[in-house]
Amino acid sequence: MNPFSQEKNPSQQRIFLVEDDQRLAGLISEYLTINGYKTLVIPRGDVAAKKIPPENPDLVILDLMLPGQDGLSVCREIRRDYTGPVLILTAREEDMDEVAALELGADDYVKKPVVPRVLLAHIRALLRRATPSVPNTSEAISLVFGSLRVDMASRNVLLDGKPVILSTVEFSLLALLASHGGRVLSREKILAKLRGIDYDGVDRSVDMYISRLRKKLGDDGTRPFRIKTVWAEGYLFVKDAW
Repeated sequence: MNPFSQEKNPSQQRIFLVEDDQRLAGLISEYLTINGYKTLVIPRGDVAAKKIPPENPDLVILDLMLPGQDGLSVCREIRRDYTGPVLILTAREEDMDEVAALELGADDYVKKPVVPRVLLAHIRALLRRATPSVPNTSEAISLVFGSLRVDMASRNVLLDGKPVILSTVEFSLLALLASHGGRVLSREKILAKLRGIDYDGVDRSVDMYISRLRKKLGDDGTRPFRIKTVWAEGYLFVKDAW
């Protein structure tokens, strides 16, 4: 029985699958199509790096071991212009690969072999965060802290009047921290909100996301004053530091 043959979803969002294993790519593509997603398979890294930014798919699934250009360098290259979700899917077991992928702008990391429903759950979670929701009239449409403006509806960020280009997970993290300004958020809560998983005590993805966000927001990585690390507790968004 083919496990990639269940559930339907009428979303019709576009997913680019960068995978050179033809059999696996075919199975995943078929499964995603059945579940309502338009899927394009790209078997080469160098082709993907050129094709993704101008075509701007809703989500990219990216293998690390690819002909033409490896997945990490593809991730680095497309992040110059592409802000949509990037999910790394790889058979490699090295923890440093996961750290490197997150540092280069990946939003999630799934190891092969993957259970189809688990892959679908990761995809749906990433797409939910990437899709702007219509706020209630009683909700704040924008969060403003000095020179920082976070528009929750359009998912745009301005700092000193200039746009800050953030990936899906970076915006979600900033929105989460800013909406809890002045309060410390634990890694457990941040990880649960961003990736829908429990913190296992060793997952470094939150630290990587924070590091990337600090760089883009002009915070000091060695002595951060805008997004502070509170030892043994978590992270604090400082409301009057902007």
